[in-house]
Amino acid sequence: MPTNWREHIISTPDVLRGKPRIKGTRIPVSLVLGYLASGNSSEQIIYEFPDLVKEQILTCLDYARDLSDFETVA
Repeated sequence: MPTNWREHIISTPDVLRGKPRIKGTRIPVSLVLGYLASGNSSEQIIYEFPDLVKEQILTCLDYARDLSDFETVA
């Protein structure tokens, strides 16, 4: 079941130049997605970034899914 990524992902212009990041960290969503795309498991990512929990990693996937469903109106 998807989580509400808005509870875990934040973007503010004063941190990481506004890149979406895990709330309470300076870890960008793109970094987590890159690790997942490279075949790393949640456990491997948590080993590299012990401040993360599995739910935050899965939230990055929910965020990416929502972005891919975005439609523009012409």
